[in-house]
This record gives sequence, structure tokens and C-alpha cells, in this order.
Amino acid sequence: MPLYEHVFLARQDLSQQQVDELTAHYKGVIEQMGGNVPKVEYWGVKSLTYRIRKNRKAHFTLLNLDTPAAAITEVERQQHINEDVLRAITVRVEELESGPSAMMRKVDRDRDRDERRGDRGDRRRDRDGPPRGPREDRGTEDDTEVTEH
Repeated sequence: MPLYEHVFLARQDLSQQQVDELTAHYKGVIEQMGGNVPKVEYWGVKSLTYRIRKNRKAHFTLLNLDTPAAAITEVERQQHINEDVLRAITVRVEELESGPSAMMRKVDRDRDRDERRGDRGDRRRDRDGPPRGPREDRGTEDDTEVTEH
């Protein structure tokens, strides 16, 4: 059977439980039609590049599918009808990724980077002196010399 990666975006005002129910429903449709869903990844709520149906964020979910084309057609048909699904895309692939997807690896990489950085403190502070204000480099009236001509 052909292999697919299917990503769908659900409205931001849905709860995590409702998104899980949507995912389980679509997974059930695939399995009823003779397909297999080896991996499901929930990527979380992410900001959209542009608004879709007045939504600025959406729940992202990835399904790896090993299924006939008819099952994909049925899932996409149901997602077009469902008001909670904003967008969906299905891509045929040669092989499915066995480990985490690129989105999940990015989250892990960002988390590791933040842990390595640690607390760097206040960046506006000179090494030896007190915190610098925005106008401290300029002289004040007391510091300037007044010369008469």
C-alpha cells in the first residue's frame, strides 16, 4: 500500500481532548478502510502565518499512514465537512520516518539550547560598573566645562 504523511490543523478554541477525539475518529476511518496508522504526533498549538477563518493559531497533528488511496479521499472529504478542521494536507512519501518528525526534533533542539544557555543575567550591565542608563554616556551639566569667549 502507498505511504502518506497527513497533517491537519484544528481550530485553536478546541480543547486537547476534542483534538484527540478528532484524531481518533480519523484514525478509525483509516483502519475501517483497511489502512494502518503507524504513528500519530501532536505538534501543539502554533501560530499561523496568516489568519484562517478568523483563527490566528491552530492545533497541528501529523498522521503517518499506510493506506489505500480511497481511505485518504474519505478522510479528506470528512475534514472538509467538519468546521473544526481549518486545513489539511496529504503528501505521498517513499518511506515513513521511524523517529520523531522534523517538528518534534526542532522542539527538542530548542529545549536543549535553552537549557545550555542558562541564566545570563542582565545584559545592560557593564562588567565592572552599575547598570548603564540610556543617557549615561552623555555628559551632564555638572561634568561639562563652560568656557567663555
